[in-house]
Amino acid sequence: MKVKYIYQQFISHISIIIVAFLVLSLIFTQYVENLVYENKTEELISYGDNILRDLDRGSERPDQVINQYARVLFGRDIQFSVFDENIQLLNPIRWRGPAIEFTEKEWRKLTNGEPIVMKYDLERYDRAVTLVALPYLEQGRFIGGILLTSPIGGAREMIAEINKYLFYTVLIALAVSFLLSWLLSRIHVNRIKKLQEATSMVSAGDYTVKVPSSDFDEIGELANDFNSMVGRLNESKSEIERLEHRRRQFMSDVSHELRTPLTTISGMIEGLKNDMIPEAEKERGIQLVSQETKRLIRLVNENLDYDKIRSNQVQLFKEDIELIEVLEVIQEQLEMQAEERGNTIEVDAEPSAVVHADYDRLVQILINITKNSIQFTENGTIRLRGRMDGNMTVIEIEDTGIGIEPSEIEKIWDRFYKADLSRTSNPFGEFGLGLSIVKQLVQMHDGKIQVESEQGRGTKFVIELPFR
Repeated sequence: MKVKYIYQQFISHISIIIVAFLVLSLIFTQYVENLVYENKTEELISYGDNILRDLDRGSERPDQVINQYARVLFGRDIQFSVFDENIQLLNPIRWRGPAIEFTEKEWRKLTNGEPIVMKYDLERYDRAVTLVALPYLEQGRFIGGILLTSPIGGAREMIAEINKYLFYTVLIALAVSFLLSWLLSRIHVNRIKKLQEATSMVSAGDYTVKVPSSDFDEIGELANDFNSMVGRLNESKSEIERLEHRRRQFMSDVSHELRTPLTTISGMIEGLKNDMIPEAEKERGIQLVSQETKRLIRLVNENLDYDKIRSNQVQLFKEDIELIEVLEVIQEQLEMQAEERGNTIEVDAEPSAVVHADYDRLVQILINITKNSIQFTENGTIRLRGRMDGNMTVIEIEDTGIGIEPSEIEKIWDRFYKADLSRTSNPFGEFGLGLSIVKQLVQMHDGKIQVESEQGRGTKFVIELPFR
């Protein structure tokens, strides 16, 4: 059975209030009743002590003392009787109270000089009374006693009156509590309902929804967490859309790049197969096929390298390497490619600089960055520097090329990003995977890489690798 949350809240509030009022009413009623009985008992004991004390003072005329008190107490609806050790009444006037009857236990207690106090006794008398019996001692010897009784009807009437007003108070309090509980329940349910509606909107794909939040209570904190979650989901959605756009662009670029070399290779093979190419042009055609094949292999290798790195399938074999030797190797390998664009590569490294890294992966890092510098520099200079900085090896690759816009710097590490989409025919890093691989490899070496660039004035990559 489904029960709405507002009803659960309301019922729980009212139940707690009702139970609290009932317990409070019972405790208060019992307290007032005990207080009334105790006051009545103290009053009877006080009258009894006074009567016995006056009997001691005027022992020659006990009937006079009894008569004086009888007239006063009977008017207050208090009956008393004085009796001797044989339970014979000493009252000179007619006794209007109940017969004097004691149980064996009560009589033994009384004769031992102990008073008897009972709040009420419905079995012994025809109505509820407060009963007090006091011993009358003479030089420590029991010679009689006094019995005082007073009906508790008036006290009960007072208690009933108190209970009536208490009942009215409870009804008024319940009415107020009813309204407050309903109001509070509605407020809490509305807040939860807003969260529920917002959650439904999020499940439907709307990540821009927000709910009112606060630090007042747990629901407010939940709303804060919900807004934070939705914000992150919205960012993730934007990132996914951005990556999807790049993926489509990448596939388009790959399709274009694959189509061109495959068309060239296919055409040249058909031409050679059917002797459609002159003998003088065959060697040039074969060289063109070789270049296009290497281009396709480079694309496949870049993708395989990236996937291996992302899946932690690359194992590093670190060793101490003289940095100047590695930089000179990079200079020799890429010098011809740099000259094709009118660039020169300069090496400036401390002779004592040493790097602790995997040689093959370090070369891969430096070649990718240097090729990137060659790609975006024309008739300029690419400088390879190396030095030690404490326990870190610092490698800098700086060019004098076109630079990168500040808004584009953080994006260059993305897998499918290309800083200049117009240069898709460039043979170096044209698929936007090189720098992404570089960053992953640097992080695998527990290092970090930064880039500084100013548009129109060049770019500098700074790599820091820990030396053991």
